[in-house]
Amino acid sequence: MEKSLNLLLLLSLFPMLLSAQKMGYVDTEYILNKHPDYKKIQEEMQAVSSEWRKEAQNLEEEIQQMYSDLQGEQVLLTDEMYQERLELIRKKQQEARSFNNRIFGENGQLYQKQSELLQPLQSTIYDAIDRVAKRNGLAILFDKASSPTAIIYTDPVHDYSDFIIEELGLEENN
Repeated sequence: MEKSLNLLLLLSLFPMLLSAQKMGYVDTEYILNKHPDYKKIQEEMQAVSSEWRKEAQNLEEEIQQMYSDLQGEQVLLTDEMYQERLELIRKKQQEARSFNNRIFGENGQLYQKQSELLQPLQSTIYDAIDRVAKRNGLAILFDKASSPTAIIYTDPVHDYSDFIIEELGLEENN
């Protein structure tokens, strides 16, 4: 009875074993680095970031100068004048914090600019991934770059990144 139950279980699992899903992975970081538009996006992001960092640095320098001036003139100021100047410095510090949060904070303008610039390229790459996966009959395709813990071992035979680069019409040596 036990043997026939095991045989029945094995026979019921047999179709699932035959229809095992084909899987593969891509490395979107590798693909992005091969794409010439990504280099342009990186350069534009660097320029924008540098400009905003310079603005932030200028605000900090202005605060330091205000504080230095206050220290130098402290003996000449009344307590009331000293407190007014301190308040101006505090307001400028708050302005600098606000600027940094608005530009560099979570979901700040720098993040939004990067998303805006990358979105068309990511869509193009996703469409190429979709075509390659369908053409190769893949049921599951992992992104090696998305999470360091998602894949702990990969056999290079399952790497479809170069197929995506080919699908995008990019040269292998970019």
